Formats: sequence, structure tokens, C-alpha cells
Amino acid sequence: MTPAARVQSSIELLDLIVLAARSQAAPADRILADWFRSHRFAGSKDRRAIRELVYRAIRACGPIPSSGREAMLRVAEEDRELAGLFDGSTYGPRPIDAGERAAAGGVAPKWLVDRLAASGISGAEAEALLDRAPLDLRVNTLKVQREGLELPEAATQTDAPNGLRLVPGTPVEQWDAYRDGRIEIQDTGSQLACHAVHAQPGEIIVDLCAGGGGKTLALAAAMENRGRLIASDTDRARLSRLAPRAERAGADIIEARLLDPGKETEALADVAGQADAVLIDAPCSGTGTWRRNPEARWRLTDASLARLCSTQRELLTLGAHLLKPGGRLIYVVCSLLDEEGAAQFGRFLGDNIAFKPQALSLPLGVPRDSGTRLTPFHDGTDGFFIACAVQP
Repeated sequence: MTPAARVQSSIELLDLIVLAARSQAAPADRILADWFRSHRFAGSKDRRAIRELVYRAIRACGPIPSSGREAMLRVAEEDRELAGLFDGSTYGPRPIDAGERAAAGGVAPKWLVDRLAASGISGAEAEALLDRAPLDLRVNTLKVQREGLELPEAATQTDAPNGLRLVPGTPVEQWDAYRDGRIEIQDTGSQLACHAVHAQPGEIIVDLCAGGGGKTLALAAAMENRGRLIASDTDRARLSRLAPRAERAGADIIEARLLDPGKETEALADVAGQADAVLIDAPCSGTGTWRRNPEARWRLTDASLARLCSTQRELLTLGAHLLKPGGRLIYVVCSLLDEEGAAQFGRFLGDNIAFKPQALSLPLGVPRDSGTRLTPFHDGTDGFFIACAVQP
């Protein structure tokens, strides 16, 4: 493909991504994967270039653009070489018309920028939400220790006890260490959220919103495969990914449990009042993960945020019900909005005066009310709010 044809293909993909964001349809990475499968003429260099252009344009636009061309014009405003590819050549984009408008820039739609600012995220902190994320690994201590692991490429240690960092795009999934379960891809912030659980061998621990099981696997390693670890979720598709991952990792204490929405208490009745720790990695806006999913900021609405906050409150109530006296409730959201993080947890403590906040001993982060906040700018991780409460 010519450079101009790559730009035009990127514009067409952006049209699909914008439409999907407005209708809450497929995410950008899935749209790209489907497009590449149906356009076999695009070689590996073409695919890399198109992917880079698409995500560059997504990051450049604050509010959702009206079209893919408008989004790409935003990038062209600051890249003269790219602007020159709007030349009307075969398979390329038509020339830029005089007065043709580009999409608006910024970090996010204004209402969301205002919410972030009210939560103490503005300026450089906000801009860092759209940087490109590094590639972090967790060494699986069920199979190997970090000091004894050999990899095809050099990695630096992160502040997570078993964390390593590589440059983005490193083909980790092709490595033997990945295939045989010695390493897992997991952001350092996510690893520290697991570390906050302080999971011990022999305990009963519930991962209440396990999803695909990334944090569950980290907990199994911390428990040294001893104890009882229940991984529950209401999403069948996501939870189904856990079994093969657990087998590869050698994590054999995990009990996957699919929950029926609205009947979670009944499904977990056998561990009510028995859990040493409950991890609530609650569904949230994902504002802390925009480095990986930048189009997510186009999908969030005030109404959807309110629904997420309601779900978080319900999960906190359920988690408290599962704990034994002295048990630990660990609340985590990959959001930097206080209404999902500090304020949400503060509300729980106010409504449940028997629970007392417990200070976290994490190598990264800054205090945020009764918890700890991690941000891309300050800590080089995804954005998280992490807090712990103990029932006397």
C-alpha cells in the first residue's frame, strides 16, 4: 500500500470506530482485527502503520469526532508530512478543502474533563492518560522466581514484587515463557492491586469480579496454591477464559463460579461470613486505562457512569456479607473519578461503621482519602484507586 492509501484506510476504519462508539458496539481493537482479516492485501508493515495512524488520531481528538476524516485532519494539522498525503491520488484521501474543519483536540469531552478536574486530575496528570502504555509482565512464582527467569529480550524490574517491563509491541505471546505460564501480561498497577489483598497460603479468598482471571492468577500465586480461591463473575464469556489460563499457570486452587445477576448472594451462600479476604475489582468507567483504550472516553456518558456507581455500591455490600470477622475487603477501580473511587469507598465506610479503613503499604501511589491512587503521570502505571477495610 502507498502511504496515502494507508491514510485513507485509516480514515475508513475511524469512521467505523466512531460509529461503534456512538452505538456502544465493538471496540476499536476488534474493529481493526476484523478489518485486517478481510483485507489480506495489507501486509505486516501496512497493518502496523494503519494501526498507529488510527490510534494516533483517536488520542488526538478530545470529544468524539463527526467522522474519520475529521479525526485524521486533527493529526494532519500538526504533521505537515501527513497533510501532504491528502493528495487525491489513487486509493488516497481527497485534498484538504480550504476551510475544512478538523476535529477538536483535548483530553476528553468537556463534561468528563470537568469531572476529572474535580477529582484532582488536570494538566499534565490528565494529558498523561493518553500516553502510550508500556508492556508489563508478572512473573508467575508458581513456576519460577523473577531473579531466575530468562527471557529473549532484556526487561527492567518494576515496583511490583514480581513485575517486569518491556517496550510496547514486544512479541511476548510468542515466547516459550508465556506459552508455558511462567509470565503473564499484567500492568504494574493491577499487580499492586493484587498485592494489596495480602493473600496468604491457606486462606479463603473471593475474587468477586474476576473477569478473565488476571488478578485471580496473581492471587493463586501469592497463596502458593494452598487454600480456597473463588473466582466469580456474571459474564460467562470472560469467565470462560480463566480455565485455560489457570491450567497454563499451574494454578489449581481456583473455583470458577458464574453468577446469575441479581442472585449473587444465593450463589455465594456457602462462603458467606467465611472469607478471609474479598477482592472487588469493580466494573467502572476505565478512565485510568485510556492509554490502552483511548476510544473508551467517547463511550462514557453521565447515565452509564451513574449505573456503574450503583453497581459498585451493590458489590461493596455483597463483599462485606462474605467476610468473616477480621476479614479484609479490598476495593479496586481502574478509574480516577472520585465518585467511583475515594467518594464511593468513603460512602461505604459511612454506611458500615463497623468497618475500619486499613492503610496500604504499596511502593507506588499517593493517598486519596481512605485509599491510594495510582496514575500514569505519577507512577507510570494505569490509573487505579485501591482501598482496604477490615471488619473487627
